[in-house]
Amino acid sequence: MTQLYDLIIVGGGPIGLACAIEAQKKKLHYLIIEKGAIVNSLFNYPLYMTFFSTAERLEIGNIPFNCLAPKPGRQEALEYYRNIHRYFNFNIHLFEKVTEVYQLENAAFHVGTDTTSYEAKNVIIATGFYDIPIEMNVKGENLPKVSHYYKEAHEYAFRNILVVGANNSSVDAALECWRKGANVTMVIRKNEINNRVKYWAKPDIENRIAEGSIKAYFESNITEIRKNEVEIETPDGKITIENDFVLALTGYKPDLIFLEKMGIQLSGDELKIPSYNPDTMETNVKGLFLAGVICGGMQTHKWFIENSRVHATMIVDYITSK
Repeated sequence: MTQLYDLIIVGGGPIGLACAIEAQKKKLHYLIIEKGAIVNSLFNYPLYMTFFSTAERLEIGNIPFNCLAPKPGRQEALEYYRNIHRYFNFNIHLFEKVTEVYQLENAAFHVGTDTTSYEAKNVIIATGFYDIPIEMNVKGENLPKVSHYYKEAHEYAFRNILVVGANNSSVDAALECWRKGANVTMVIRKNEINNRVKYWAKPDIENRIAEGSIKAYFESNITEIRKNEVEIETPDGKITIENDFVLALTGYKPDLIFLEKMGIQLSGDELKIPSYNPDTMETNVKGLFLAGVICGGMQTHKWFIENSRVHATMIVDYITSK
Protein backbone atom coordinates (compact mmCIF):
# COMPACT_ATOMS: atom_id res chain seq x y z
CA MET A 1 0.00 0.00 0.00
CA THR A 2 1.09 3.60 -0.64
CA GLN A 3 2.36 5.30 2.50
CA LEU A 4 0.03 8.08 3.70
CA TYR A 5 1.74 11.23 4.93
CA ASP A 6 0.13 13.84 7.16
CA LEU A 7 1.77 16.48 5.00
CA ILE A 8 3.76 16.74 1.78
CA ILE A 9 5.63 19.98 1.11
CA VAL A 10 6.34 20.70 -2.55
CA GLY A 11 9.47 22.86 -2.69
CA GLY A 12 12.65 22.74 -0.61
CA GLY A 13 13.39 26.46 -0.46
CA PRO A 14 13.60 28.46 2.78
CA ILE A 15 9.81 28.59 3.18
CA GLY A 16 9.40 24.88 2.44
CA LEU A 17 12.05 24.15 5.07
CA ALA A 18 10.29 26.47 7.51
CA CYS A 19 7.08 24.45 6.98
CA ALA A 20 8.99 21.23 7.67
CA ILE A 21 10.38 22.67 10.91
CA GLU A 22 6.86 23.42 12.12
CA ALA A 23 5.70 19.96 11.02
CA GLN A 24 8.50 18.34 13.02
CA LYS A 25 7.56 20.38 16.09
CA LYS A 26 4.01 19.04 15.86
CA LYS A 27 5.28 15.50 15.14
CA LEU A 28 3.57 15.28 11.77
CA HIS A 29 4.57 12.56 9.34
CA TYR A 30 5.81 14.78 6.51
CA LEU A 31 7.94 14.78 3.37
CA ILE A 32 9.58 17.60 1.38
CA ILE A 33 9.92 17.03 -2.37
CA GLU A 34 12.37 19.32 -4.19
CA LYS A 35 13.07 19.15 -7.92
CA GLY A 36 16.72 20.22 -7.53
CA ALA A 37 19.26 20.90 -4.81
CA ILE A 38 18.21 22.09 -1.39
CA VAL A 39 17.13 25.77 -1.63
CA ASN A 40 17.47 25.34 -5.39
CA SER A 41 16.37 28.86 -6.33
CA LEU A 42 19.05 30.40 -4.12
CA PHE A 43 21.60 28.05 -5.65
CA ASN A 44 20.70 29.46 -9.08
CA TYR A 45 21.08 33.09 -7.98
CA PRO A 46 24.12 35.04 -9.31
CA LEU A 47 27.32 33.87 -7.62
CA TYR A 48 28.04 37.18 -5.88
CA MET A 49 24.51 38.34 -5.18
CA THR A 50 23.91 40.30 -1.98
CA PHE A 51 20.50 39.99 -0.33
CA PHE A 52 18.38 43.06 0.33
CA SER A 53 17.42 41.59 3.70
CA THR A 54 19.68 41.43 6.73
CA ALA A 55 20.71 38.00 8.01
CA GLU A 56 18.20 37.84 10.87
CA ARG A 57 15.34 38.35 8.44
CA LEU A 58 16.36 35.20 6.56
CA GLU A 59 16.42 33.03 9.68
CA ILE A 60 14.07 30.08 10.11
CA GLY A 61 13.50 27.72 13.03
CA ASN A 62 14.94 30.23 15.52
CA ILE A 63 18.44 29.27 14.36
CA PRO A 64 20.74 32.34 14.23
CA PHE A 65 22.17 33.33 10.86
CA ASN A 66 25.63 34.68 11.68
CA CYS A 67 27.03 37.02 9.06
CA LEU A 68 30.05 39.36 9.16
CA ALA A 69 28.74 41.79 6.55
CA PRO A 70 25.60 43.92 7.05
CA LYS A 71 23.89 41.97 4.24
CA PRO A 72 24.53 38.28 3.56
CA GLY A 73 25.47 36.98 0.15
CA ARG A 74 24.43 33.89 -1.77
CA GLN A 75 27.28 31.70 -0.47
CA GLU A 76 26.53 32.55 3.16
CA ALA A 77 22.83 31.86 2.64
CA LEU A 78 23.53 28.46 1.08
CA GLU A 79 25.80 27.59 4.01
CA TYR A 80 23.14 28.68 6.48
CA TYR A 81 20.36 26.59 4.93
CA ARG A 82 22.66 23.56 4.58
CA ASN A 83 23.32 23.86 8.31
CA ILE A 84 19.58 24.13 8.93
CA HIS A 85 19.20 20.75 7.22
CA ARG A 86 22.07 19.29 9.24
CA TYR A 87 20.39 20.46 12.44
CA PHE A 88 16.82 19.34 11.70
CA ASN A 89 17.66 16.34 9.47
CA PHE A 90 14.62 16.88 7.26
CA ASN A 91 12.80 14.08 5.53
CA ILE A 92 13.50 15.45 2.06
CA HIS A 93 13.75 14.00 -1.45
CA LEU A 94 16.06 16.08 -3.64
CA PHE A 95 16.19 16.09 -7.46
CA GLU A 96 12.67 14.69 -7.67
CA LYS A 97 10.11 16.77 -9.54
CA VAL A 98 6.41 16.86 -8.65
CA THR A 99 4.39 16.54 -11.84
CA GLU A 100 0.82 16.27 -10.55
CA VAL A 101 -1.27 16.82 -7.44
CA TYR A 102 -4.92 15.88 -7.24
CA GLN A 103 -7.46 14.92 -4.61
CA LEU A 104 -8.66 11.34 -4.28
CA GLU A 105 -12.14 10.15 -3.39
CA ASN A 106 -11.10 9.70 0.25
CA ALA A 107 -10.07 13.43 0.34
CA ALA A 108 -6.36 12.55 0.52
CA PHE A 109 -4.03 13.85 -2.19
CA HIS A 110 -2.17 11.92 -4.84
CA VAL A 111 1.26 13.51 -5.38
CA GLY A 112 2.96 12.18 -8.49
CA THR A 113 6.62 12.82 -9.33
CA ASP A 114 8.93 11.94 -12.19
CA THR A 115 9.98 8.79 -10.32
CA THR A 116 7.11 7.63 -8.08
CA SER A 117 3.92 8.73 -6.29
CA TYR A 118 2.77 9.47 -2.76
CA GLU A 119 -0.40 10.17 -0.80
CA ALA A 120 -0.93 12.83 1.81
CA LYS A 121 -3.74 14.23 3.92
CA ASN A 122 -2.47 17.77 3.29
CA VAL A 123 -0.17 19.40 0.73
CA ILE A 124 1.73 22.70 0.88
CA ILE A 125 2.87 24.28 -2.39
CA ALA A 126 6.00 26.35 -1.70
CA THR A 127 7.54 26.36 -5.16
CA GLY A 128 8.51 30.03 -5.46
CA PHE A 129 8.69 31.72 -8.86
CA TYR A 130 12.25 31.54 -10.24
CA ASP A 131 11.83 28.73 -12.77
CA ILE A 132 9.83 30.37 -15.58
CA PRO A 133 11.32 33.52 -17.18
CA ILE A 134 8.99 36.17 -18.51
CA GLU A 135 9.86 36.17 -22.19
CA MET A 136 10.09 39.22 -24.43
CA ASN A 137 8.49 37.38 -27.38
CA VAL A 138 10.78 38.92 -29.98
CA LYS A 139 12.50 37.39 -32.99
CA GLY A 140 15.88 35.92 -32.07
CA GLU A 141 15.10 35.43 -28.38
CA ASN A 142 15.99 31.74 -28.68
CA LEU A 143 19.51 32.40 -30.00
CA PRO A 144 22.30 30.84 -27.87
CA LYS A 145 23.67 34.27 -26.96
CA VAL A 146 20.44 35.17 -25.12
CA SER A 147 20.03 34.21 -21.46
CA HIS A 148 17.24 34.86 -18.95
CA TYR A 149 19.58 34.07 -16.06
CA TYR A 150 22.82 35.68 -14.95
CA LYS A 151 25.52 33.81 -13.00
CA GLU A 152 28.73 35.86 -13.11
CA ALA A 153 30.46 38.53 -15.18
CA HIS A 154 33.65 36.83 -16.37
CA GLU A 155 32.36 35.44 -19.69
CA TYR A 156 31.04 38.88 -20.67
CA ALA A 157 34.32 40.74 -20.08
CA PHE A 158 35.48 42.84 -23.08
CA ARG A 159 32.29 42.02 -25.02
CA ASN A 160 29.26 44.03 -26.11
CA ILE A 161 26.42 43.01 -23.82
CA LEU A 162 22.86 44.23 -23.61
CA VAL A 163 20.94 44.00 -20.33
CA VAL A 164 17.16 44.17 -20.52
CA GLY A 165 15.26 45.52 -17.53
CA ALA A 166 15.75 47.92 -14.61
CA ASN A 167 15.13 45.70 -11.58
CA ASN A 168 17.61 44.34 -9.04
CA SER A 169 18.90 41.49 -11.18
CA SER A 170 19.34 43.75 -14.22
CA VAL A 171 21.15 46.45 -12.27
CA ASP A 172 23.44 43.98 -10.49
CA ALA A 173 24.36 42.31 -13.78
CA ALA A 174 24.97 45.60 -15.58
CA LEU A 175 27.24 46.93 -12.84
CA GLU A 176 29.20 43.71 -12.37
CA CYS A 177 29.75 43.23 -16.09
CA TRP A 178 30.82 46.85 -16.57
CA ARG A 179 33.32 46.55 -13.71
CA LYS A 180 34.77 43.40 -15.32
CA GLY A 181 35.38 45.24 -18.58
CA ALA A 182 32.21 44.65 -20.60
CA ASN A 183 30.73 47.30 -22.87
CA VAL A 184 27.26 47.46 -21.31
CA THR A 185 24.03 48.79 -22.81
CA MET A 186 20.68 48.69 -21.01
CA VAL A 187 17.20 48.66 -22.56
CA ILE A 188 14.56 49.83 -20.09
CA ARG A 189 10.85 49.81 -20.81
CA LYS A 190 10.02 52.63 -18.36
CA ASN A 191 11.58 56.08 -18.00
CA GLU A 192 13.61 55.35 -14.86
CA ILE A 193 15.36 52.70 -12.78
CA ASN A 194 12.88 50.72 -10.68
CA ASN A 195 12.33 52.23 -7.22
CA ARG A 196 12.57 48.76 -5.66
CA VAL A 197 16.22 48.42 -6.68
CA LYS A 198 18.53 47.97 -3.65
CA TYR A 199 19.25 51.35 -2.10
CA TRP A 200 23.02 51.02 -2.47
CA ALA A 201 22.81 49.92 -6.14
CA LYS A 202 20.30 52.47 -7.44
CA PRO A 203 22.52 55.58 -7.17
CA ASP A 204 25.46 53.54 -8.48
CA ILE A 205 23.71 52.55 -11.72
CA GLU A 206 22.18 56.03 -12.14
CA ASN A 207 25.63 57.62 -11.81
CA ARG A 208 27.18 55.17 -14.28
CA ILE A 209 24.44 55.99 -16.78
CA ALA A 210 24.75 59.74 -16.18
CA GLU A 211 28.51 59.71 -16.76
CA GLY A 212 28.13 57.58 -19.90
CA SER A 213 29.99 54.52 -18.62
CA ILE A 214 26.85 52.47 -19.20
CA LYS A 215 24.56 53.38 -22.09
CA ALA A 216 20.84 53.21 -21.30
CA TYR A 217 17.84 53.50 -23.62
CA PHE A 218 14.75 54.40 -21.56
CA GLU A 219 11.17 53.95 -22.76
CA SER A 220 12.58 51.45 -25.24
CA ASN A 221 12.13 47.83 -26.27
CA ILE A 222 14.09 45.23 -28.21
CA THR A 223 12.37 44.44 -31.52
CA GLU A 224 14.79 41.84 -32.91
CA ILE A 225 17.94 39.98 -31.85
CA ARG A 226 20.41 38.87 -34.50
CA LYS A 227 23.73 37.02 -34.36
CA ASN A 228 25.94 40.10 -34.04
CA GLU A 229 23.49 42.92 -33.38
CA VAL A 230 20.25 43.95 -31.71
CA GLU A 231 17.48 46.18 -33.02
CA ILE A 232 15.89 48.55 -30.47
CA GLU A 233 12.78 50.72 -30.69
CA THR A 234 13.54 53.99 -28.86
CA PRO A 235 11.58 57.26 -28.46
CA ASP A 236 13.80 58.67 -31.20
CA GLY A 237 13.15 55.81 -33.59
CA LYS A 238 14.58 52.39 -34.34
CA ILE A 239 18.32 51.83 -33.92
CA THR A 240 20.70 48.86 -34.37
CA ILE A 241 23.70 48.25 -32.11
CA GLU A 242 26.53 45.72 -32.18
CA ASN A 243 26.00 42.92 -29.70
CA ASP A 244 27.62 39.70 -28.48
CA PHE A 245 25.32 38.72 -25.58
CA VAL A 246 21.82 39.60 -24.35
CA LEU A 247 20.89 39.24 -20.68
CA ALA A 248 17.09 39.34 -20.79
CA LEU A 249 16.52 39.77 -17.05
CA THR A 250 12.85 40.62 -17.46
CA GLY A 251 11.62 38.80 -14.38
CA TYR A 252 10.12 35.41 -13.58
CA LYS A 253 6.72 34.00 -12.80
CA PRO A 254 5.30 31.11 -10.78
CA ASP A 255 4.00 28.00 -12.52
CA LEU A 256 0.39 29.16 -12.68
CA ILE A 257 -0.63 26.33 -14.99
CA PHE A 258 0.51 23.86 -12.32
CA LEU A 259 -1.71 25.61 -9.76
CA GLU A 260 -4.73 25.55 -12.06
CA LYS A 261 -4.28 21.84 -12.76
CA MET A 262 -4.58 21.26 -9.01
CA GLY A 263 -7.91 23.07 -9.03
CA ILE A 264 -6.68 26.30 -7.45
CA GLN A 265 -8.66 29.29 -8.67
CA LEU A 266 -6.74 32.33 -9.98
CA SER A 267 -7.99 35.90 -10.17
CA GLY A 268 -9.32 36.86 -13.58
CA ASP A 269 -7.02 39.87 -13.98
CA GLU A 270 -3.40 39.95 -15.14
CA LEU A 271 -2.11 39.46 -11.57
CA LYS A 272 -3.40 35.84 -11.49
CA ILE A 273 -3.49 35.80 -7.67
CA PRO A 274 -4.39 32.34 -6.30
CA SER A 275 -7.42 31.92 -4.09
CA TYR A 276 -6.51 31.25 -0.45
CA ASN A 277 -7.62 32.08 3.09
CA PRO A 278 -5.14 34.66 4.47
CA ASP A 279 -5.67 33.33 8.01
CA THR A 280 -4.84 29.70 7.22
CA MET A 281 -3.21 29.84 3.75
CA GLU A 282 -5.64 27.10 2.62
CA THR A 283 -6.71 27.40 -1.01
CA ASN A 284 -10.18 26.82 -2.39
CA VAL A 285 -9.17 23.13 -2.47
CA LYS A 286 -9.58 21.85 1.06
CA GLY A 287 -6.30 20.52 2.46
CA LEU A 288 -4.16 22.23 -0.20
CA PHE A 289 -2.12 25.19 1.05
CA LEU A 290 0.18 27.87 -0.38
CA ALA A 291 3.28 29.29 1.30
CA GLY A 292 5.77 31.95 0.28
CA VAL A 293 6.05 34.04 -2.86
CA ILE A 294 3.69 31.86 -4.90
CA CYS A 295 0.79 33.39 -2.94
CA GLY A 296 1.23 36.64 -4.86
CA GLY A 297 0.66 35.27 -8.36
CA MET A 298 2.38 37.65 -10.76
CA GLN A 299 3.09 40.04 -7.86
CA THR A 300 6.41 38.35 -7.22
CA HIS A 301 7.70 41.37 -5.29
CA LYS A 302 5.03 41.10 -2.57
CA TRP A 303 6.28 38.09 -0.60
CA PHE A 304 9.83 37.43 0.56
CA ILE A 305 11.48 35.05 3.03
CA GLU A 306 11.23 37.64 5.78
CA ASN A 307 7.48 38.27 5.52
CA SER A 308 6.31 34.78 4.51
CA ARG A 309 8.13 32.71 7.15
CA VAL A 310 4.95 33.06 9.22
CA HIS A 311 3.01 31.02 6.65
CA ALA A 312 4.66 27.86 8.02
CA THR A 313 3.26 28.32 11.53
CA MET A 314 -0.14 29.43 10.25
CA ILE A 315 -0.54 26.35 8.08
CA VAL A 316 0.74 23.73 10.49
CA ASP A 317 -1.21 25.17 13.41
CA TYR A 318 -4.37 24.99 11.32
CA ILE A 319 -3.66 21.42 10.16
CA THR A 320 -3.06 20.19 13.71
CA SER A 321 -6.12 21.99 15.03
CA LYS A 322 -8.50 20.14 12.71
